[in-house]
Parts: sequence; C-alpha cells; structure tokens
Amino acid sequence: MSYLKQKYENVIKESLKKELGIRNDMRVPRLEKIVLNCTSSDVAQDNKVLASVIDEITLISGQKPIVTKAKQSIAGFKLRTGMKLGVKVTIRKERMYEFMDRLIYMALPRVRDFRGLSSRSFDGHGNFSMGIKEQIVFPEINYDKIDKIRGFDITICTTTKSDKEALALLKAFNMPFTS
Repeated sequence: MSYLKQKYENVIKESLKKELGIRNDMRVPRLEKIVLNCTSSDVAQDNKVLASVIDEITLISGQKPIVTKAKQSIAGFKLRTGMKLGVKVTIRKERMYEFMDRLIYMALPRVRDFRGLSSRSFDGHGNFSMGIKEQIVFPEINYDKIDKIRGFDITICTTTKSDKEALALLKAFNMPFTS
C-alpha cells in the first residue's frame, strides 16, 4: 500500500470528518481517478512523435495510454475526422495514489518558478485540473532521450460535488495551493 493511501485511511479521513462535519464514512471525500491528457499538433504529422508521446506518458503513469482521435473535421486547423491527436490515460486505485505521491513530492518541486497551484482551477463539481509545461519534471523521464519538451494536462477527480470539500481533501494530501 502506498504512503498516501495509508495516510488517507489513517489520518486524512478522520480529520476531514471533523473539519467538514461529516458523520458517515462513505460521505467523506476521496480520490476517484486521475486523468493525464497529452495533445500535440506534431502527432498528426508524424507517427514517431506519437510513439515517443506514448512512451513518455507510459513511463509517467505506469500504464499504457489510449490514442485520441479527432471527432470532426476543422479546415482552419488542417484537421480531419479520425486523425490522431494525442493520448490519454486514466489512473485508478493504487497507481493513482503512487502518481499523486510522485506529483506532490517529486514533480511539482522541480517545476521552474513554481509558486503554488491556483485554488481557482476547480470545475464546480469537485474536480481539479492543472497543466504541466514540461514532462521532464518527472524523474522517470530521461532528459537525454526526449526529442521535444511537451506538456500535458492532469485532472484529479474526487467523489465530492463541491469545490470546498475537494480543496480540503487535496490540501490534506499536501498539495501546494497558493493562499
């Protein structure tokens, strides 16, 4: 069992019950899933780029991503229906807690000029989204083997429906929020 999962079960759950005034254990907010999404315009032109993006996201997430394709054609973007755009992966259970641990304690401190995460990045339904500009902040990525610096999006989904409860949950995991 990962460190963050043990911390959630033993410490965070009880503190959230007191802080939010919840009696039922099943009502306490918890992490549901984490979705990583990497979309790039380079992927449509070159299959080697797609292979490198798949390899990098596989190293970061610990599981193989699926390829995302365009749903409709947009002439202004030179985009056709069915064109490969990027990759996405959904992480759940043990891998989710391991990824959160690496994100909080290894990757975010390595981000250049990092001043904290904005608490306004919630969607109104208890989900938090953020972007990483460089994949090299994760220690799994070998700097010498990357062909281009790419960013990706991270969405953390919780079981709660309010942003206030989700913020309390993520703060309990020591996510570095600004004010």
